[in-house]
Amino acid sequence: MDLRAGAAACIERPYVILNMISTADGRASIGGRTRALGGPADRELFHGLRAAVDAVMVGAGTLRAERYGRIIRDQRRRRLRHEQGLSEEPLACVVSDSLALPGDIPLLGEASARVVILTSSAASLRNCAAQVEYVRSTRHGRLDLRGALATLRERFAVTLLLCEGGPHLNVTLLAAGLADELFLSLSPKLAGGDGGNSLRILAGPELQPAVELALLGALSSDSEVFLRYRVRPSAPESVSRETTPSSSLDS
Repeated sequence: MDLRAGAAACIERPYVILNMISTADGRASIGGRTRALGGPADRELFHGLRAAVDAVMVGAGTLRAERYGRIIRDQRRRRLRHEQGLSEEPLACVVSDSLALPGDIPLLGEASARVVILTSSAASLRNCAAQVEYVRSTRHGRLDLRGALATLRERFAVTLLLCEGGPHLNVTLLAAGLADELFLSLSPKLAGGDGGNSLRILAGPELQPAVELALLGALSSDSEVFLRYRVRPSAPESVSRETTPSSSLDS
């Protein structure tokens, strides 16, 4: 799985890959979390993607709900990254417009973790054991995600970026033309439910026009289905999507 082939054409920002999982009836979580959705093959894909990229990005809401910890805990995967000329662990990037992040998040309490927070806030977190840096990029008083991604490339040499959601961040990236691929795992489960925590892989404003995908590959394992899509570039008349306000981002 050569993830860096497409990244060569991305010169102003990282090449962005979305990785999401959904039940057969479209639920992106059960009880507010994704843990109950995936089987062994999905977990292997999840960790395999993390092991191949320069950075892993997540919205603040997902960081809180999933209780993020260290990005790569397995020593074997860390050693393999080192042998491939990568840092032992991807940079952890958190999108938080308001910096409303509780101090008890395991990732922030990990002394060896390198964390970059993408925010429009001038504030800073206190009492974090992790090594925390900030990318502050604003446009019309809100987080300028395009500018923040460009800074990730320039300042932190991030050329391949994995985004693990949440659904609001996914919509913002797609609306702005900032997502290049989608890995979508289909869990062989039906969850039902309406409203509340019944989010899909996208949440927020309707995409106008709808984003088109091109199938790059499909695999299955023990009734799970794994789809890899290329996100088709926007038509010229829809370039204005890059100015979509980021009010839907996780806070």
